[in-house]
Amino acid sequence: MSTLPARAGRRCHHAVNPFHSAVYFSPDLREEMAALGVTDPDAAYFASRAAAFGAVGPGTVTATFFNFRHDLVARHLPAVWEVATPAQVLDARLRAADRTLRRLLGEEAVAAPEVAEAAELALRAAEGCARPGRPLYAAHADLPVPAEPHLAYWHAATLLREHRGDAHLAALLDAELDPLEALISHTATGFGMAPKWVLGTRGWTQQEWDEASARLGARGILDQEGSLTEKGSALRAELEERTDRLDAGPYEHLGAEGTLRLTELAKDLLGRIFAAGAFPDGMLGRG
Repeated sequence: MSTLPARAGRRCHHAVNPFHSAVYFSPDLREEMAALGVTDPDAAYFASRAAAFGAVGPGTVTATFFNFRHDLVARHLPAVWEVATPAQVLDARLRAADRTLRRLLGEEAVAAPEVAEAAELALRAAEGCARPGRPLYAAHADLPVPAEPHLAYWHAATLLREHRGDAHLAALLDAELDPLEALISHTATGFGMAPKWVLGTRGWTQQEWDEASARLGARGILDQEGSLTEKGSALRAELEERTDRLDAGPYEHLGAEGTLRLTELAKDLLGRIFAAGAFPDGMLGRG
């Protein structure tokens, strides 16, 4: 039986997660990866997020990232490891995180005691994560914790992000949603990635989008306008509730008071990086 308020872990995740993912949209990461010789943005993303696995091939990334077309992944892996080693990529990603956070937050905010408190709470929450069945989390859990508080918080956000993400994939598979169906049904909630971003970054074609939408329509998940039906809304809600149950460990370990405090601190930091332009306009929504 959970001791947390309803959806407390989910609310904390939504506040913490973007702090990690901001680096993937950062010009600092592109510059750091280009300095290693990795200039293609897709290759830079796949390498920087997968480097904790070592020099893996496309199968591992397609399986664990879930929503990318395999052909797109295979275009860049394993070839990228001939340009830069996983260790070099991990170092570049951490340098990019440092540059990005200092640029978005400012030096005074980076050194603020609230960042150190957020790092301490998030790392404590991560102690409640579990490796079995969670490959992206487990790979990152083997990495050292950076010494500086803002990077320690970024690292903890990585662990919490990937732990919930691994759990969410299990829920998607149980719901019998393939990668593109999962993306389309999430977009239909109004909170997922906009169609142009899905098609522009995940490797899928418009024809594949239309075919997946038709499959969702045949299952009664989407209506003719591409909106969620009552059944579809219930399915998406159940997906999040299943993910909450599978991802409860970190927040049960941290406790209700700590989870609420981490959420408060994370929301403040998230607001700061959003205001500083951490994410592109028009990335989310149905448009």
